[in-house]
Amino acid sequence: MRKPVYHEGHRALQDRFDGRRVADALERVRRLDVFGPDEIEMIETSEFFFLATAHGDSVDCSFKGGAPGFVRVTGPATLEWPDYDGNSMYRSLGNIKCSPRAGLLFIRFGEKPKRLRVNGLCELLDGVGGKLAVRLQADEIFPNCPRYIPDLANGVASPDAVAGGGVGPKPAWKDRPELAGELPQNDPHRR
Repeated sequence: MRKPVYHEGHRALQDRFDGRRVADALERVRRLDVFGPDEIEMIETSEFFFLATAHGDSVDCSFKGGAPGFVRVTGPATLEWPDYDGNSMYRSLGNIKCSPRAGLLFIRFGEKPKRLRVNGLCELLDGVGGKLAVRLQADEIFPNCPRYIPDLANGVASPDAVAGGGVGPKPAWKDRPELAGELPQNDPHRR
């Protein structure tokens, strides 16, 4: 059975801003149970990801990097990565040891940006040379809209980036038939 994606805080804001319908529709059409070929390719060719962990008041978001392939998809919804030599603070791994839920954010910058969220339960594994590795069993896999991701290689801002509360171009996902009718009443891109 799938765990719920939204808690009471999410729902309160969705209801306040008329976003519950689109949130539910996005969950239906974008949430994956297993990694598909696009997700596997993105994960296994990534040189980095961002890792979010928490235990009580200890919240941490860290950068994890390595040569492409340092993160491996090892099962339909499982991935693993090594813990490389660091600063010996073990903030992320210490949080995982006490509270195993974690969130990973993969981003591909460039002319064709991509974003992927992977959330799930982690376990620490004995790795190579006495170090640790992490295995994550995903229960939320979300390919995300790449809006606002800049093209860092060419020094170009995202075409969606707007200043001063303006409205940027309409993202393609808002035209998908299963989502277009679910947009909030005050959405600037609503038909």
